Amino acid sequence: MASVLTELGLSEDIILAVTVYAGLIIVAFWLALIIWTFRDMRARSRDTLSQLGMALLVAVLTIPGLLIYLLLRPRETLGETYERSLEEEALLQDIEDKPKCPGCSQRVRENWQACPHCHTRLKKPCTRCGNMLELSWQLCPYCASPQANYAPDTAPATRHVRPASIPEDWQPPRSRASDTGRAAQPVEFVEGDEY
Repeated sequence: MASVLTELGLSEDIILAVTVYAGLIIVAFWLALIIWTFRDMRARSRDTLSQLGMALLVAVLTIPGLLIYLLLRPRETLGETYERSLEEEALLQDIEDKPKCPGCSQRVRENWQACPHCHTRLKKPCTRCGNMLELSWQLCPYCASPQANYAPDTAPATRHVRPASIPEDWQPPRSRASDTGRAAQPVEFVEGDEY
């Protein structure tokens, strides 16, 4: 074989250098696989034993060990899991921020005076301007008029403010109870927890 190499003009030093160079590349690639596996597993799990175990698997089995690791590793990194949990918390916060009736916990709107489900009084109208106020407020923030204890049977002190979307000649529809001759049941306000 040495005669063949000398006939080709290659010396043993060049062959030795090429072999050492190829060996260094293979060792560097092997170490890079181990380091990549360890870092990837560290990004996906806090368990030090599993991080070292997967790095050792790749160190012993090289390419087949890497394929086994890729099949077994967790789908999400710790950062992705954290971001997903933040998104879920934000969605839950949006749901919880919607106002609920203190009496029946049904969702209500900000401008409702009473809960349509359990008839709990939610807000009171201002005695002067008619804007909806929290039950505990003693001063209207819109017109700065002092508020007395609100009783649902009393009308506002001045005029009733009709929303702009309702025409002046609008009349409420007659109830079925009045059509059949029975007296209609009045809406009853139930005192609820104040905010």
